[in-house]
Amino acid sequence: MKDSHIGRRKFIQYSAAGAAIATSSGNLLGADSTPLPQPTDRTEGSVTTQADVLVVGGGAAGTIAAIQAGRAGAKTVLIERGAQLGGTTTTGGVSFPGLFDAWGKQIIAGIGWELVKNSVELDGGNLPDFSKVPTRHWQNQVRVNQFLYAILAEEKCEQAGVKINYYEFPQAIIKTAQGWQVDCAGFGTQRRVLCKQLIDCTGGAEVVGMLHLPRLRDEERQPGSMLFKLDKANSPGRDGLDMLYVHGADSTNSRTVTAANLTGRKAVLAKVRATQKRLMHLQPETGFRESYRIRGETVITVDDYTSGRVFKDAVCYAFYPVDLHTRSGVKPKPLTRGTVPTIPLSALVPKGSRNIIVAGRCVSSDRLANSGLRVQASCMAMGQAAGATAALATQQKTTPIKVPLKDIREILTKHGAIIPNV
Repeated sequence: MKDSHIGRRKFIQYSAAGAAIATSSGNLLGADSTPLPQPTDRTEGSVTTQADVLVVGGGAAGTIAAIQAGRAGAKTVLIERGAQLGGTTTTGGVSFPGLFDAWGKQIIAGIGWELVKNSVELDGGNLPDFSKVPTRHWQNQVRVNQFLYAILAEEKCEQAGVKINYYEFPQAIIKTAQGWQVDCAGFGTQRRVLCKQLIDCTGGAEVVGMLHLPRLRDEERQPGSMLFKLDKANSPGRDGLDMLYVHGADSTNSRTVTAANLTGRKAVLAKVRATQKRLMHLQPETGFRESYRIRGETVITVDDYTSGRVFKDAVCYAFYPVDLHTRSGVKPKPLTRGTVPTIPLSALVPKGSRNIIVAGRCVSSDRLANSGLRVQASCMAMGQAAGATAALATQQKTTPIKVPLKDIREILTKHGAIIPNV
């Protein structure tokens, strides 16, 4: 027994030698590695966080909403149940967000475009020429390095004063005199957030559902996508990934997401066996296209979308073909030349609600309109509008739908967004 144990002194010696060997071989960082910041919340397992704005969901919309709220002076907290920011762009692997342009000019800019542009520039990539109208819509999509995008997003959140909390999600939400009490759970963490405004950027309007506010969902949903690469190494920001459909994909809860991921991975495994090619890259999650949408103060219809209706309370543009995926594939229906849809503030506000706003693919819309509205650039534009509105609602001690449009448009313009001509 005695010989089978290493003494404390020898253990330290072996450990130090092992660390030195690993460092010299390049596997570990040396003395110049970044020290791990110590947590400021010292209460064992249970913390309380005060905020002006709580953003739930750190995808394309939520990341931008949080940065905008922070830059507008609101104390902002971002809750994300995954391990990184970016959502569909990063975890889903659809690292070609679009569309930022329409008919020869840029129609979506602001913080989302800043993040995309910075990602491309730091990666030494190329940006499309928006003055040229492409023959196919996807030709002006911007390829980004998904890994670089995620960490740049974190940096911009930090610079805006946004506090990010990964691996957490709301379990209960209670109205208070000042706004909301949101009880969140993560492994080893119980967090109570006391905030004035909520921004639901969960994709499926999950916070809205927890509050029993009305939501819309069709019986049939578009398939999800599992992205992967066979045979050749993936070159982030340069190459595209391969894709296969995951039919019946449902992002409603952990059980249905698990089922979609397992189904997608089985299909990829079958593809590997059938082709006898090496699997070089696999995204960790299925990318979902469709789930719940809110019933807002305004519901955007496909006629509104395809006609380019300019809503009186429009806060941003959107642009993409009507893009409904089915079991037989997808046949995008391009918009008529010159048509550029708009998104009104009232489509981001759940009907009959106070102190909550949404952004992203859960925007209030019918199914066909949503198939065009759900893409990343439009979600980023919605996120910026929601972040600005929530910050102003906090400062003005009101609710999002009552924030003066001129104030929203003024702050969005200040932060680089393009506002529809109303």
